[in-house]
Amino acid sequence: MFSVRFWGVRGSIPCPGPYTVLFGGNTSCLEIRADKRLIIVDLGTGLKPLGDWLMAYETPKAPLDADIFITHTHWDHIMGFPMFSPLFFPATKLRIWGPVSYEDDTLESILGNQLSYRYWPVRLNDLSAQIKYGQIQETSLDLGAGLRVTTKYLNHSVLCMGYRFEYEGKSIVTAYDHEPFRNLFPTDPLDPSYDEKAAREGDLAAREENKKILRFFEGADILIHDTQYTLKEYETSKLDWGHSSYEHALCAAEQAKVKKLVFFHHDTNRTDEQLFQLEEEYRNFFGNKPHPQLLMAREGFTLEA
Repeated sequence: MFSVRFWGVRGSIPCPGPYTVLFGGNTSCLEIRADKRLIIVDLGTGLKPLGDWLMAYETPKAPLDADIFITHTHWDHIMGFPMFSPLFFPATKLRIWGPVSYEDDTLESILGNQLSYRYWPVRLNDLSAQIKYGQIQETSLDLGAGLRVTTKYLNHSVLCMGYRFEYEGKSIVTAYDHEPFRNLFPTDPLDPSYDEKAAREGDLAAREENKKILRFFEGADILIHDTQYTLKEYETSKLDWGHSSYEHALCAAEQAKVKKLVFFHHDTNRTDEQLFQLEEEYRNFFGNKPHPQLLMAREGFTLEA
């Protein structure tokens, strides 16, 4: 079995309440299973219910042994870490991987800063689990037992990693927080700062980077893609905020011949009713053309590759 279960599907900040009950209000956290192997992607507030579930149903049978992959260290992707119950048991073994994302800080120090008295009553030294940290760049790692992960830098305001997990011929790919690459140089000849060579090279660079992303997605059985905005929202006021539109994700998934596309990293102001409406609307995006199966991520949902 190769599957993904969603424990947190929101971006930016948790948004519990009566209008987010069905899709959930926790921030990013995924549980990937490759038979008995456990992979966790991101440490958002969805990590809290995942940890509680593991303590209730799995750790009584065997100590927790897992790899954790962090996409980046923005707070909505790490703020669940201090509340992860298995951290307080000596038999727990965790390998935490992620990109080097800010100046000289290590991954361990960034996570550990949350566990200081100014923010939290428990210190990093109080954790009992056996934790190893691995800072990674674009690479491919053999995790053993036929499980492999390939990493790819995405387009965000800090270094952010996409992950492609492959097991027994199947693949699950994550691509958030991510914004399509675009030419950042002025392209209007009437612009005082216009430079023809720079504009041309900027366009070529953006197109090449977007092609690299498509190659990373190629043939994925499941693609979990950033869809924080509609295209209208993105073009009107969200350029350079580091997130994608539904329309961009749909086109990228079609071009890369993805089998299942999961809309992810929902905006905090998006209600259950609005997400249902968008899910229905975008299922008609391709008309009668062959296209990926489309799903809106929701907490508790499990999808097999």
